[in-house]
Amino acid sequence: MLKTPVNHLNGHQRSSPPLLSHGKTAFIAGDGAVDGSAIPASFLSVNTLAFPVKRHIRSRRRAGHSAGEIKAVARQSSTASVVQTTSVKATVTVQMTVGGVLSNLGISRAFDDVADLLGKSLLVELVSAEADPVTGIQKPTIPDYAYRLGRKADDLQYLAEFEVPETFGSIGAIYIQNEHHKEMFVESVLLEGLAIGPVSVSCESWLQPKSVAKSKRIFFLDKVACLPKDTPSGLKALREKELAILRGDGVSDGPRKKTDRIYDYDVYNDLGDPDKDPEFARPVLGGKQRPYPRRCKTGRPRTKSDPLSETRSNDVYVPRDEAFSEVKNLSFSGKTVYSVLHAVVPSLETALLDKDLGFPYFTAIDSLYNEGVNLPQIDSKGPLGSVLPRILKAVEDVQNNILLFETPEMVDRDKFGWMRDQEFCRQTLAGLNPLSIRLVTEWPMMSTLDPAVYGPAESAITTELVEKFIRGFSTVEDAIKDKRLFVLDYHDAFLPFVHMVRDQPMRTTLYGSRTLMFLTPDETLMPIAIELVRPPGNGKPQWKQAFSPSWDATGAWLWKLAKVHALAHDSGYHQLVSHWLRTHACTEPYIIATNRQLSKMHPIHNLLHPHFRYTMEINGLAREALINYNGTIEACFSPGKYSIELSSVLYDQQWRFDHEALPADLIARSGFAPRVKLTIEDYPYANDGLVLWDIIKDWVTNYVNHYYPEKNLVETDEELQEWWTEIRTVGHGDKKDEPWWPVLKTPEDLILIVTTIIWVASGHHAAVNFGQYDYAGYIPNRATIARVKMPCEDPTDDEWEAFKRRPEDELLSALPSQIQATQVMAVLDVLSTHSPDEEYIGHQLELTFDAVPEIKAAYEVFSGKLKELEGIIDGRNTDDKLKNRNGVGVVPYTLLKPYSEPGVTSMGVPNSISI
Repeated sequence: MLKTPVNHLNGHQRSSPPLLSHGKTAFIAGDGAVDGSAIPASFLSVNTLAFPVKRHIRSRRRAGHSAGEIKAVARQSSTASVVQTTSVKATVTVQMTVGGVLSNLGISRAFDDVADLLGKSLLVELVSAEADPVTGIQKPTIPDYAYRLGRKADDLQYLAEFEVPETFGSIGAIYIQNEHHKEMFVESVLLEGLAIGPVSVSCESWLQPKSVAKSKRIFFLDKVACLPKDTPSGLKALREKELAILRGDGVSDGPRKKTDRIYDYDVYNDLGDPDKDPEFARPVLGGKQRPYPRRCKTGRPRTKSDPLSETRSNDVYVPRDEAFSEVKNLSFSGKTVYSVLHAVVPSLETALLDKDLGFPYFTAIDSLYNEGVNLPQIDSKGPLGSVLPRILKAVEDVQNNILLFETPEMVDRDKFGWMRDQEFCRQTLAGLNPLSIRLVTEWPMMSTLDPAVYGPAESAITTELVEKFIRGFSTVEDAIKDKRLFVLDYHDAFLPFVHMVRDQPMRTTLYGSRTLMFLTPDETLMPIAIELVRPPGNGKPQWKQAFSPSWDATGAWLWKLAKVHALAHDSGYHQLVSHWLRTHACTEPYIIATNRQLSKMHPIHNLLHPHFRYTMEINGLAREALINYNGTIEACFSPGKYSIELSSVLYDQQWRFDHEALPADLIARSGFAPRVKLTIEDYPYANDGLVLWDIIKDWVTNYVNHYYPEKNLVETDEELQEWWTEIRTVGHGDKKDEPWWPVLKTPEDLILIVTTIIWVASGHHAAVNFGQYDYAGYIPNRATIARVKMPCEDPTDDEWEAFKRRPEDELLSALPSQIQATQVMAVLDVLSTHSPDEEYIGHQLELTFDAVPEIKAAYEVFSGKLKELEGIIDGRNTDDKLKNRNGVGVVPYTLLKPYSEPGVTSMGVPNSISI
């Protein structure tokens, strides 16, 4: 291929045609300081983190060299006649775009191709790690234009070549300036020619063209990762400047541009659209009245009708490097969710004219998997068809498309499993929401709500009712003492919302609920009772009733209906709290604080970075299409328009950072003592999760101890302390005064904090996300909404007679409507899908880890243990004694198996919350 024919800037020459080189102006290397200003810095006489270059002696005359030769010369005596230099090559790897070499056909593409031909694609500058020993300011940089080498796999490579004087010292960073007219994604830079061998520079960043970017981009070498106090003298000012850019220091509060890299905080004030309709107004989440984690600031203007609310847009800002890759965008992703909601749902509404129309019979639900739903007005051969191959299928001989769903694994294994009480209980330990079950520690169960407002506090589940079911095993007193009574308790959480939910125009209802279970000797749970409560209001007293498995027809049907309500409550809590709040929403402040306060030179930034990939982007898309007004959550879950507001109440009442650690969470749920013996020994989520937790913690321990060999180093690390302070006082500022926040003084404190963050982003999220379709893709197993009240709650004579005549109709009426069911199924299919570029925990060695032999070795141990976990889980799933994960028709528990193929697999633990 052609190599660039123009002169480079580092002192070596290339022959060039006269027409291309004629009139070329000499470019003097270096700018002397950061942006040309003199910035004093302390000089490190010994820098163990930087690297000397190989010394080559090349005789050069001080004068009389060719006119086209521009040489980077370090400061030296005027009497010197020999310059000691080394040849250094920098290979820049740029990710190819899906549309072609750099895509974006047009005039700018033509100019960029010419720039590549002339060798002026990227301006690369070497930055010394050492300040000038005399002046104390940054040494001049050594620049060169990189020319395109060609394509390697799916990447493009550019080469810059330098002659580095020995007086330049160690290389600590590089500047890169994009000379193209379009942005490009720079993956990494490899420096070759150094005395210690090749050195990597992890970039993983979008580089804006010179016409957009206000300054050159700085990237630090992977090997210079260090605590602030150890920063080489020539990099101190650059380290601080880069953090100031990411914080947006000095930038106005206007709307953020897509190309911005600014991380800042704001409240959730963009979920409603009061300018469109007053009914679409939603309260601000975040602040004393409605505490909530903070989200990324977009800078959009406020609405006209509500100065507290922010206007909405179709493209929610996230810092540029947080955006989906092109592969992610073109595969199953958050963009696909948006497409489902904005293409599939309107077509469903066209096909199903009555939005409240339920399923007329259960075989109509089954038909979704073998006949599908006709979807007019949608192009299956367009972009949506390409990204939804699992559920959208064209029928060539009919001018329609078919929304045809895959059969969820649970139904595929046991079509009637959803009816079994044992399966109902098993899923609280090995299903989609294994984070709510708690040990009963007091009897009778009591509400903490004000009885003057919500009615008598004592539960309707009595001792007599319980002992009718456990008489052969125990008494209530002994069952509590022996830790055998467990409960899903959504009574106090949901009861204050009951009347508000019921007053909505949408067809839905709500209760406060408790579901009581007994642990049998074979480690399976047996359901005892479901309590449903309606508070006083609208001229009616409190209504509550306990339902139990029954041998008579009426009691049996009421029990089936009570289970629909209990599951709807659990589905809502799972989606709003266990999933959205505790992973997505609570992680976003960690990401913002990490980028604002921890330099990319900081080892803890490098440790956490893989676990934050895509999370801000998927959260932005959730605000755009899932948790917003009339989004899927509001339209298809029982709390309706109060759904996210309910999550705010539960954040205020229940969320604690210290309890996000898996062992602490298990202990907090009363008695799951993970270091001694689990109260329920056959608890698949806890058993697999604790192994994964220990593996993560061991890796974090090795990493932290390497960088913090002395205890006082944590407390004196100013970046780290600012990071933790900002997470507590700003990102989660509504809880800043809580006494339970961990202190950060020792390496042990840091290990626990970082392990908790990584666990939430990886294991916790995987456990509550990737099984959604296989468990909730069959609506009767896990209805997201209960649309009608219990038939025994203040019934009229006609209502009761209708229930007695056809109880199946009552059950079908309680389930989601056809539109709600198909909308939820389509969204859950996408959310349960691993994309082709998924990055699984421990699977890919980061360049920053590879740069340090001790860290690389620790990572290899980490990766090996994760592979062992795969075998441990497979072994447990074949153990006949573990009835909660093995048996006829039982779905094995694989959600915490670390690795997976692309698609819906109900396994695989990604590094981050990437969907």
